[in-house]
Amino acid sequence: MVATLTGVGVGPGDPELLTVKAVRVLREADVVFVPVLDRHTADADAAPGRAETTVRAHLAAARLRRLPFALDDRGGVTARRQRAWDEAARTVAAAVDGGARAIAFATIGDPNVYSTFGYLAEGVRALRPAVEVRTVPGVTAMQDLAARSGVPLCAGREPLTLLPATAGLALFEDALAGPGTVVAYKGWRRHPELVTALRRHDRLADAVLGRGLGLPDERIGPVTAAEDDLPYLSTLLVPARRDGRGGKL
Repeated sequence: MVATLTGVGVGPGDPELLTVKAVRVLREADVVFVPVLDRHTADADAAPGRAETTVRAHLAAARLRRLPFALDDRGGVTARRQRAWDEAARTVAAAVDGGARAIAFATIGDPNVYSTFGYLAEGVRALRPAVEVRTVPGVTAMQDLAARSGVPLCAGREPLTLLPATAGLALFEDALAGPGTVVAYKGWRRHPELVTALRRHDRLADAVLGRGLGLPDERIGPVTAAEDDLPYLSTLLVPARRDGRGGKL
């Protein structure tokens, strides 16, 4: 029987946003891995990450295995990050060698959208080419924010641009200059620059900011410059300019 590694999207934080398929795959897995910050691996009492917290609503904590990653490394492809990727792949390969045939990795959001899962899958493929890699899509933060704020992501012929603020202000500015909806992830330390760009393009008034979606301290509302405690995983939604129902058909 061929071993499978499935990246399971568990949404932005609300346990009720897992799909029926996601819950089934997690429950049927021989091993369920969840990402954890590598700096906390030596601390058994460290708080669980967002993916682990979400999955715990559906599986017993004892069934989960933490897989360390350099989640807070913002320096690009650093030695620390590569070591974490390699060690995580070796851990999954060891699980396969130990007889596990259905392995799941829980990731926030969707496993094909800015997810750690892609790096893990690449490493596992290199070590154990016979392992079949699959994914189960999950609800993304931009979908959750659109639903919670009542702001549609796109309609008619409107384009939708999703980008990470960490990629630089130029991409964000180019998207704002276009006709469609713009969504920026990971605003964090670049938030003041994003606000300035929104003002420059006269798109601040309609923008919506979501922080801690699905968590007890979540906040959803208008965008202001006074977001000095913005988390790394924040979502900025800038809707397309709309001039009436069906105006973009």
